[in-house]
Amino acid sequence: MNQVAVRAEGLGKCYRLGTDHRFDTLRDFVSSGFKGALGGRARRAPQEHFWALRDVSFEVREGEVLGIIGRNGAGKSTLLKILSRITEPSEGSAEIRGQVGALLEIGTGFHLELTGRENVFLNGAVLGMTRHEVKAKFDEIADFAGVDQFLDTPVKRYSSGMMTRLGFAVAAHLEPEVLIVDEVLAVGDAEFQKRCLGKMKDVAGHGRTVLFVSHNMNAVQQLCGRAIWLDAGQVQMESDDVREVTLRYLNSGENRGSAEWVNPGDQYQDLIFVPRRFFVGDPEGAPVGGPISNTDEVYVYIDADLKELDPALTVGYAIYAEQNQLLYWSYQTDRAPEERPVLKPGPLRLRSPLPRRLFNQGRYRLELIGGLHFREWAFEPGVNAPAITIEIQGGLSDSPLWIDRRAGLLAPALPWNCV
Repeated sequence: MNQVAVRAEGLGKCYRLGTDHRFDTLRDFVSSGFKGALGGRARRAPQEHFWALRDVSFEVREGEVLGIIGRNGAGKSTLLKILSRITEPSEGSAEIRGQVGALLEIGTGFHLELTGRENVFLNGAVLGMTRHEVKAKFDEIADFAGVDQFLDTPVKRYSSGMMTRLGFAVAAHLEPEVLIVDEVLAVGDAEFQKRCLGKMKDVAGHGRTVLFVSHNMNAVQQLCGRAIWLDAGQVQMESDDVREVTLRYLNSGENRGSAEWVNPGDQYQDLIFVPRRFFVGDPEGAPVGGPISNTDEVYVYIDADLKELDPALTVGYAIYAEQNQLLYWSYQTDRAPEERPVLKPGPLRLRSPLPRRLFNQGRYRLELIGGLHFREWAFEPGVNAPAITIEIQGGLSDSPLWIDRRAGLLAPALPWNCV
């Protein structure tokens, strides 16, 4: 069994809010003295304490990729700074086995007055590598970062994207036992992000350990074998089921719209088709509780009372993308007559599968539509149609090249072959 590479036990980090009697400069000291002389003894601002982390414990084994997710302010960056030995914990302990390569923010570990070339060798020395070892990796680092022509320019003149690319290239290629990467990758362009994710998979594949913080749930699901969800400085969930952790996190957010509509009892009573319930649910008919994956087996359900049969009755749904673009209509009469559901007066349930591997990442609105074909609307799109909302997160593709929302309204994963 692989050894433990990172161990955190009861980690906590407390910050004091307000001011005290410490002075950063002589000017502050003199200013404080004048205030005391003119206005009597200066009143101290009340001291408050804020726990950025509290009682955080976990282990990461060698070769494991751990995803750390949570909202801004959840404590993710504070945790990584403790693990990278940038700051000390207020309580608890953290142990790391081996050398650490960390990219926590733009310019981490760089001396701004030195050139890109000099900083590569400086970082290598910090990681305990010899000049010969760094030199052997130098061309690979420069090629990955794509800043060859600027290597002899001081990094203070680099753009944020250039500094990010070089910083990641150094952190990943100098072979640290533990690679720690914060959301800073979001600064790079999409192509570079894909290369970084591929490199992190390669790092993990060679038995080294990766701690990865990101708001990109697709990337976390593809890259990580385990995930931790932090909220308000504490671990809310930790599991090898990365998808379950990410969905629990996404479901904890603010109301994103309901995936279920229920007739309050007094609507559409004058129709021959009276809708009672309109929702998106799983194969057993349970409504989905939050974001769904592009690969999930889910269905659109319509519960209704049918008062009488009419061959012109058409019922279904319309689905719209985030900017109100209509994607398609779907009716129970779309197939040949022998393939349509057989309707009978009384309570009934219609069900149709939501296409898998079709939708892009984002939110979608579904409207219950229908009426008597070519005669009259019962539920007219954009007028009186009951509506529900779903969100697609994850499952866009099995390929490491597609880990985020793709261009276009849809993101089908279609088969290709050579003929």
